Amino acid sequence: MGGVTPSTLVEGLLSGIGHPIIGIDHLVFVIGIGLAASFLSRGLAMPGFFVGATLLGTGIHLMAFSLPFVEVVISASVLLLGVMIFVKRSQPLAIWASLFVVAGIFHGYAYGEAIIGAEATPLVSYLAGFAIIQYLIAGAAFLIAVKAQDVVEAKPVGTRLAGSFVAGVGFVFLFTAVAPF
Repeated sequence: MGGVTPSTLVEGLLSGIGHPIIGIDHLVFVIGIGLAASFLSRGLAMPGFFVGATLLGTGIHLMAFSLPFVEVVISASVLLLGVMIFVKRSQPLAIWASLFVVAGIFHGYAYGEAIIGAEATPLVSYLAGFAIIQYLIAGAAFLIAVKAQDVVEAKPVGTRLAGSFVAGVGFVFLFTAVAPF
């Protein structure tokens, strides 16, 4: 949208679909949620925690509340998720859900920047767009990870490697957020 606030239903929807995709840190986190969900007991229900929290985070931004260190927390959440996927220890489901909710609030807060000042129709379509695309991306990552684990019939080395990639992206973004050049 080039920094322009969406003014129609279609603009809102396209902006909502695009925001989680063009932000590499957001995209990698959403893919990571799907990977993590592939070995969690609640499976595809887990991305719902994140998606719901992103809606809440956007609402917080739209109500003009300020959250501190948004980019640092987002970057740290990507790094932490990657490490948790890589080590794949059996953390309680509540730990995973807490990460998804806290991260979702901050990711959603960042999403809110693109829709400040929009009227109701583009705002609702923006929220629907980013909620739907995030769940679809996480769901696709989940299905790919489950199928890959079924095909390999061995330890999920691929999931661990993907976790290290997620952690690496998080590290780069975190380093950039705390030590700008």
